[in-house]
Amino acid sequence: MGTELKNIIEAALFAANEPLSIVELQGLFLLEERPDKHAVRGEILQLQDDYANKPIELIETASGYRFQVKTKYSPWVTRLWEEKPVKYSRALLETIAIIAYQQPVTRGEIEGVRGVAVSTNIIRTLQEREWVRVIGHREVPGRPALYATTKDFLDYFNLQTLADLPALASLLDIDLMPLADMQLNLGDDAPTDKDVIQNEKTDSEQPLSDTL
Repeated sequence: MGTELKNIIEAALFAANEPLSIVELQGLFLLEERPDKHAVRGEILQLQDDYANKPIELIETASGYRFQVKTKYSPWVTRLWEEKPVKYSRALLETIAIIAYQQPVTRGEIEGVRGVAVSTNIIRTLQEREWVRVIGHREVPGRPALYATTKDFLDYFNLQTLADLPALASLLDIDLMPLADMQLNLGDDAPTDKDVIQNEKTDSEQPLSDTL
């Protein structure tokens, strides 16, 4: 199939609204003409080389492959949207960082690391974004929920696996924002509640002693 296979893969990746896996790309073809995984992967590698010096790149995430604008061009591209990029609070970023690095983890354990209460709004926002899900319960009194990250979290931050997370000297020093192009990855379902996104001051920053 040669060049035609590469063109089909390129067209599909441009048209898709989410990352496509090699199996999904194979599924574009009838059984009798379906390329094997090695052929698909080889064409993807060729496409990555083709776009190496262009403003668009082909990356691999946990869910598959996708095209995206390179981060260095995002200041100009984001001007295509009237709405400003969503800015998440430090409290929310610290919470998702602790979950990512310590998972599975309970809300109480997150609070133990941060030293302050975790706002219900923060947990709800992370679940609504589908970055975090409940995977079970700790077998202790009260059976608190255990939180872990999802494939959507990995996709959003351009990670293939949790092993790709940067090494940290301190969880509380984490800044995940440079790992993702915030504007390009946000859809119409992006949170807009300012109390959740920008200003969780009501209960997320209270010392634990004040909330007991």
